[in-house]
Amino acid sequence: MPSQLRAIVRRLTQHRSTRLTSEGLQFLLFTLAVGVAAINTGNNLFYLLLAMMLSIILISGIVAEHCLRRLEFHRHLPELLFANEPTTATLVMKNRKSRLPSFSLRVFDVSDGRDLDRGLTIRQLLPGTSQMLSYPLIATRRGRLQLDGVRVVTSFPFGLFVKKAYYPVEGMAVVCPEIKPLADGMLQDLLAAGQEHNVHRRGHGNDLYNLRLYHSGDDSRNIHWATTARTSKLMVRETEAEDQRRATIHLSTLAPATHNTVFEEAVTFTASLVHHFANRGYHLQLVAGSSRSSFGQGEAHLINLLRILALCERRSPNMDLGPQDDPFTERQDVEEGALIDVRPWEGAEVLGAENPTLVIDAASFAGTPHVL
Repeated sequence: MPSQLRAIVRRLTQHRSTRLTSEGLQFLLFTLAVGVAAINTGNNLFYLLLAMMLSIILISGIVAEHCLRRLEFHRHLPELLFANEPTTATLVMKNRKSRLPSFSLRVFDVSDGRDLDRGLTIRQLLPGTSQMLSYPLIATRRGRLQLDGVRVVTSFPFGLFVKKAYYPVEGMAVVCPEIKPLADGMLQDLLAAGQEHNVHRRGHGNDLYNLRLYHSGDDSRNIHWATTARTSKLMVRETEAEDQRRATIHLSTLAPATHNTVFEEAVTFTASLVHHFANRGYHLQLVAGSSRSSFGQGEAHLINLLRILALCERRSPNMDLGPQDDPFTERQDVEEGALIDVRPWEGAEVLGAENPTLVIDAASFAGTPHVL
């Protein structure tokens, strides 16, 4: 029986804590003084005052505990965040008690055992009702953002005690690297590298691909009237497919621990490159360590590439690496199109690709890259 009682008490108190406030300490000392005076004098007024003060302490603990009981939380986080870019997170709080409301609640996010103050307060939550709390969320670094739960705090009704209750409400989001604008000089080199390796194919677009004789069934809107008038033959304008521009971006994840800051800058720079080329309609492939994407374009493909960069990790040079740790080493891995190699550490190997390669090293992140 005692063991069962201890188990019940442990289950009720494992997510609870109580702290005495400075006002509460003063009140307890004053209560103790009144109790001593009542015993020494035997005055009934002192006993009456002592009983009232003890009842205030008891009521304070009971009411605060009821304010924190039977609460329910639901959290919503965006699936994808960007570092240092504010977004909105929501937390729905419901009072599952049938009769008693909850008062003066403060809500904290809990991550890695730390309470994160979001400035969330609720003055009153009636029984059976819910309230949605929205707050700005800013992630300062890329990777996985893990929120373990929420902690509810109240000092209601008299401010003598601060009672806390923890509710496990997990939430996880992927934080992508920050997207920064690229320098003008670097943009010129990138555009030149991309244009040199465009794959010219016939398709839907705006640029001229070829002029040919008109065939039955051709769209009359594609007739090139200037050439038709000059040659006295009906000529049709063919356009070049805009979605055939290709670029492969390789981020070397090999760097010592002393280059961790530089590596993070390289990841941020690579994300900016990916974002830049994706907005220009390129077919992109990304290789980062052991992760390799297929060629693709569009918003969904861009999100997939940014997710790879968000979760990539630095590899120390003294690690035992297998062939699978960096698959982008063989010459035949480089397909047609521009190739951009981002290296955060000078000790990383230069790719032996036959394609002309735009190499961007750590010294070039704030300057202009060079072409090999």
